[in-house]
Amino acid sequence: MSNNIHLKKGLNIPISGAAELLAKKVLVPDTVAVKPEDFRGLKAKLAVKEGDRVLAGSPVLVNKECTDIVFTSPVSGTVTEVVRGEKRKLLEVRIKADRATEYVDFGRQDVESLDAEAVKSLLMKSGLWACIIERPYGVVAHPEVAPKAIFVSAFSTAPLAADVEFALKGEKANLQTAIDALCKIAPVHMSFNSEKSAFYGLENIDKHIVTGPHPAGNVGVQIHHVCPIRKGQTVWTLTMHELAAIGRFFNTGRYDVSRKIAVCGPQALYPCYIQAVPGISVKDLKEFYGTTADQTRFVSGDCLSGRNIGSEGFLGFHDNQLTLLREGNEYEAFGWAKPFRFNQFSSSHSYFHWIFNWLCPKKYDLDTNLHGGERAFVVSDVYGKVFPMNLFPVFLTKACITKNIDAMERYGIYEVLPEDLALCEYVDPSKIDIQQHISDGIDLMLKEMA
Repeated sequence: MSNNIHLKKGLNIPISGAAELLAKKVLVPDTVAVKPEDFRGLKAKLAVKEGDRVLAGSPVLVNKECTDIVFTSPVSGTVTEVVRGEKRKLLEVRIKADRATEYVDFGRQDVESLDAEAVKSLLMKSGLWACIIERPYGVVAHPEVAPKAIFVSAFSTAPLAADVEFALKGEKANLQTAIDALCKIAPVHMSFNSEKSAFYGLENIDKHIVTGPHPAGNVGVQIHHVCPIRKGQTVWTLTMHELAAIGRFFNTGRYDVSRKIAVCGPQALYPCYIQAVPGISVKDLKEFYGTTADQTRFVSGDCLSGRNIGSEGFLGFHDNQLTLLREGNEYEAFGWAKPFRFNQFSSSHSYFHWIFNWLCPKKYDLDTNLHGGERAFVVSDVYGKVFPMNLFPVFLTKACITKNIDAMERYGIYEVLPEDLALCEYVDPSKIDIQQHISDGIDLMLKEMA
């Protein structure tokens, strides 16, 4: 186990539209949505019906497979609509929010007096258990499975990622409270990009310094180099803003998942931060993209691994970033053959202007254009240059495509989530949807190995 890890493989994408370190407004949402699709593998049943009154912290969904795990409302208000898809699949529970939020009072807790089972019970009762993700597979953690460790990344290297220190300024006491509670369950590991981090002084944690380009900030990469997951083993993970929410819960007795959200990307009129809750509607953020909705891709999360939610969508539960990208649907004749494309970024230095950019770094207004279509998926060294894990991404992806469970196990399906191979998809000359194939492989493992 190493406490200092320097990664050489990876890639930082120079995309424009980084959020200014300024909290522009506190957003009072009109409608929020609780979405089962935010939680992989969740078999949810409703705990409310249309017209019901809820408070922040009131159960909205229940996990059918473990009814002690509930998913609660981030706001107070009235349930206005239950949205269903094909075969009546539950997609969203929409809640009309009050102007002033009322909270369920769970009571303040003295963490020192709690044991591991009491901590679990309180987190499940409040709905904050949904913050804890279990690896392998990236599902909501099962309370009866004992993890060998809990991992938190104290920084992010994803394109235009929210600045963790700015977003969590003043939350150090809540973070410490959450750590004190969780370390009763399993050892807590936290990774930093520098000893100068504002959170490096947190106690009761195993500290690791991880440096290098993206995806150095991905918790999956950190686990791989510190505490690799083998078959039959389990590791839990949380994000920093969810860790802060757990601390607030124990200190105040409230289910308060509000957070600073970075509204960013080349299409953002005012890249900045807003104070809001997960599940907010894109429509409530119209001032940040104006009249360009039909030309914009709305991504909940970062531009590499986030989800396209559309102009009618709602921010994901785990996300603290909304990325606005221009839809690249135009055709560029002979684009690949032009040696001078000053407005295009190339990870392989295909264009001569990379020399000038090395001397004077430039940010690019990148869009969603694939610049080509899917073609033969061949073994290449391009993936290894951006994938800092001792795995074989091409073989793993092909195993997922062919639904070969034995090969998937052999090539490391237990150690990855789709986000860990996002850069492989970005640099892929074959234009293969690698993340989707990895996701499909994980779904197959959940089905066959349960």
